[in-house]
Amino acid sequence: MNRVYIKTYGCQMNERDSEAVAAMLRGRGYRIVSAEDDCDIMLLNTCSVRDAAEQKALGKAAYVTHRKKKDPDFVLGILGCMAQNRGASILEQLPDVDLIIGTQKFHQVPDYLDNLRAARDAGLPIGSSIVDIDEEAGSQNTIREHLETEEKQVSAFVSIQQGCNMSCHFCIVPKTRGDERSRPMDEIVAECRTLAARGVKEITLLGQIVTSYGRRDYVHTDGVSPFVQLIEKVHAIEGIERIRFTSPHPRGFKQDLVDAYGRLPKLCEYVHLPMQSGSDTILRAMNRPYSSARYKEIVDSLRAVRPDMYFSTDVIVGFPGETEEDFQQTKALFEACNFDMAYIFKYSIRTGTVAEELEDQLPDAVKERRNQELLDVLRANSARRNQSLVGTTMEVLIEGPDKTGQHFTGRTRGNRVVIVDADPRLVGELVPVSISRATISTLYGELVLEGVGA
Repeated sequence: MNRVYIKTYGCQMNERDSEAVAAMLRGRGYRIVSAEDDCDIMLLNTCSVRDAAEQKALGKAAYVTHRKKKDPDFVLGILGCMAQNRGASILEQLPDVDLIIGTQKFHQVPDYLDNLRAARDAGLPIGSSIVDIDEEAGSQNTIREHLETEEKQVSAFVSIQQGCNMSCHFCIVPKTRGDERSRPMDEIVAECRTLAARGVKEITLLGQIVTSYGRRDYVHTDGVSPFVQLIEKVHAIEGIERIRFTSPHPRGFKQDLVDAYGRLPKLCEYVHLPMQSGSDTILRAMNRPYSSARYKEIVDSLRAVRPDMYFSTDVIVGFPGETEEDFQQTKALFEACNFDMAYIFKYSIRTGTVAEELEDQLPDAVKERRNQELLDVLRANSARRNQSLVGTTMEVLIEGPDKTGQHFTGRTRGNRVVIVDADPRLVGELVPVSISRATISTLYGELVLEGVGA
């Protein structure tokens, strides 16, 4: 009973949490397997941003519990945001779940599994399910392990901050992730150095509100925020060639961060900047502390520093009370910012949020229409931007074989996916690629240097 399969739902923070759990389990003697049919233990690391995400995980868990009828020793655990949000109430629907572990207790998973294994090896009854969703001081410092694999690791997520104090009226994250907590800067830098020594070329700094990093723990120095100070320290690490971060908040884009894009060449010209709405009325209803004009000002200031900047964003359509005029203001700002990529969500009620109690909840049909209108704009933007890159030469970090296994895939500094023919020895290398063809989501090209291709 030591083969573990981890299925992850949701954001990059969840991916990083799953990786850390896998690394801790492997260090404890467990085997991490890539196929769920091969496992003795299945862990579902869940998301609660939307109700659909929770229902998807619950449906998967319900399906998996049937395995217990054939194999009573099979272990099913639910981790992460849904576990934190619903807690022991999950057992009312799924009484056969063995573990329910919240977002501040990922590091306890190996101990809990060890206890289950020891009891079963001794022939003892397991008893009731384990539920642990308590807060734990310092839990932000436990997500530091990285899973070592035989494949060359090219890029890595590094957790620098957890929790959120923003209290957006639509969002359940403060409930599922807790108050804002930052890791010590020296520990983060040390982790990045270790990754660089393993051959990692690209680091993505992660946090719920990553731009709030260290604001209670470190002082601004010469007008430079703790977050930008951290970027500077990672920038100085030999071997690290690219730096990204997600997710920020528009409030965090002060001049020091804007200027960093002009003076720190390893900081990629790609920004994920959540907009949520282009209507000041709806932004106030969402408790988002900026205006549409301020948002556009940030976009313009970043493009002034880096004219080739790539932008992605988050937008919610159909927030309670959103009128057609409000939506048209959102659409106008969406078009004006010319986003390269976007996550467009139809508002869904999240229990325990302020927005749950708001009047004027919109019909699904209205949400769907508005969602499609923005998707149409996005498709046109992405196609136009990608087509403009045909005939140019881009720096691409080769990540590994593509899904077909016949070519290789990599990413530009602007986070565009590139498919290219290459030699396996180029995995982990930055190479020039001439872009010959483009679709809405993908670029295709050829290596510029002779003698290094397949």
